[in-house]
Amino acid sequence: MAANTYNDDSITVLEGLEHVRKRPGMYIGSTDERGLHHLVWEIVDNAIDEALSGYGREIVLTINHDNSITVSDQGRGVPCGKHATGKNTMEIIYTKLNAGGKFGGNGYKTSGGLHGVGGSVVNALSTFMEVTSMREGKIHRMRFEKGGSIVGPLEILGDTKKTGTIVTFKPDPEVFSTTLYNYETIKTRLRESAFLIKNLKMVLIDKRSGKSDTFIYENGISEYVTFLDANKHPAHPVAYFDGVYETIEVEVALQFVDTYSETIVSFVNNVRTSDGGSHETGFKSALTRAFNDYAKKFNLLGKIQALDGTDIRAGMTAVVSVRITENLLEFEGQTKGKLGTPLAKTAVDMVLYDKLSFYLIENKSLSEAIVKKAIKEAEAREEARKARNQARLDKKDKKEMNLSTKLAPTSEKNKEINELYLVEGDSAGGSAKQGRDRKYQAILPLRGKVLNTERASADAVLKNEEIATMIYTIGADYGSAFDLKKCNYKKIIIMTDADDDGAHIQVLLLTFFFRYMRPLIEDGRVYIACPPLFKITKRGKKEEIIYAWTNEEKDQILAKCNTQTLVQRYKGLGEMNAEQLWDTTMNPETRSLIQVKLEDLSEAEAEIDILMGNDAMRRRDWLENHVQFTLEEV
Repeated sequence: MAANTYNDDSITVLEGLEHVRKRPGMYIGSTDERGLHHLVWEIVDNAIDEALSGYGREIVLTINHDNSITVSDQGRGVPCGKHATGKNTMEIIYTKLNAGGKFGGNGYKTSGGLHGVGGSVVNALSTFMEVTSMREGKIHRMRFEKGGSIVGPLEILGDTKKTGTIVTFKPDPEVFSTTLYNYETIKTRLRESAFLIKNLKMVLIDKRSGKSDTFIYENGISEYVTFLDANKHPAHPVAYFDGVYETIEVEVALQFVDTYSETIVSFVNNVRTSDGGSHETGFKSALTRAFNDYAKKFNLLGKIQALDGTDIRAGMTAVVSVRITENLLEFEGQTKGKLGTPLAKTAVDMVLYDKLSFYLIENKSLSEAIVKKAIKEAEAREEARKARNQARLDKKDKKEMNLSTKLAPTSEKNKEINELYLVEGDSAGGSAKQGRDRKYQAILPLRGKVLNTERASADAVLKNEEIATMIYTIGADYGSAFDLKKCNYKKIIIMTDADDDGAHIQVLLLTFFFRYMRPLIEDGRVYIACPPLFKITKRGKKEEIIYAWTNEEKDQILAKCNTQTLVQRYKGLGEMNAEQLWDTTMNPETRSLIQVKLEDLSEAEAEIDILMGNDAMRRRDWLENHVQFTLEEV
């Protein structure tokens, strides 16, 4: 049977839906906003699988007035005949877990949906789902309610010359903590999908607000790289390479810009692989090999024997996309975040190395500039390594020490529980050192504002005392060489004053982590401490102290007080003594922490460049459009 045959016999059934509603997290990760949007991705991925197989060039997603979702495509339509089980095939697909054209049938060559179970899982977690299939000249429709219960038999609504599938569903509020869809979240995902398939038209319509967006990209991932580098200064037009190795299709687009951090975004069958995998390994291997061969051929290395890949990739933005047949597709873990297919490494390596080698020779001035920049990076790394070694050997020489004598280390060496507090100022640092649990909480006071790493060169960053101290203290290196396994702390907690300067320090530190230690953020290890704004002392025979974190909370507390009160507005962490700082901000049982998450790489890239870059006018425009300024007495 041909690979593109998609009919009733293509559908394989493994088991039913009973387990989904009881343990939805096993199938969609969570029941919060992230899990809610995952339902959309499953239905959209099924539509994209049709486009990947060559059927249909337009997908329309509509957020309806009642917050239900409708996804329509121009694919082949869902099979509606009699399945081998004796039931209607549409019923099988949307009510049986692991029933689809991606389980040993011949419906799809490659696919990105949840291994074919997307439709049935979405149905199980919805108050209703309605599926319309235009296929073989007929319009078929079937409706399900209350987690997949069949409302009635398959209907034939009439004749048509079109083909495609229309799926409408509404998430069940009994399952999800929120059922309100975010337009911007869906917009970002559809734009990303449009980048990955040349000339695929993705349309988003929000009937709630009247908003709409359409995405279509003739040059695919090349335009994705341009989008990621929109606010930077590229050294050359985007370089694009593609090819096929055995059955694996490979696409790579890359560009070098005037920054010192690297950005690699990778995909398998149109699904983001946030943790990389074998295809990224192949990409890095080919890039390193091609540049080193070029540098050796033209005697550019000097005293350096070979360039390290981390140095070559400084200032590089790349998108790697591979398409792999279902029989070769392997992921590490259940989240599909890391590709495990061994052949993908070879495929990307072989395709990219051959084509990149020719590209480097054809663009000699660019190639030499990148090699020189990599050599400078290597020299800076070597200087930093020598400085760290010297610090270990001669701890009496404070000028040579990367690890500040102000660090209050933990008494235990358990990396799985230890926390590092980055504290604004020596005064607050002193209180934090006295109030902490020294068994697992380390304190590192920071002097003034940290260097803006968005504007500084890597050399300047490494020479900065505060940043060098943080790199050494965290212990996992930096940039492309960062190794999360070597990190000395499970939590890195930024603790600053609740004012403008404190907020600025937070942004400066987050920019540093994003540019030089991004895995810390991706692994959920970076937090922001939330000190209270007010201390409320209730007078009486026995004084009682209550803390408030917002003006509203303060007013609510005061409204309930029947005794005289004294309200103190904290102007900084230094006004708290050790006991107060522990009770409000450091005690795991009572503290509030904000976990820093990276939701969308492209959006983060753009906003950091705006907020921390050199263009003051763009920063002002962004602040005026995104921040509400008010006058408030404090």
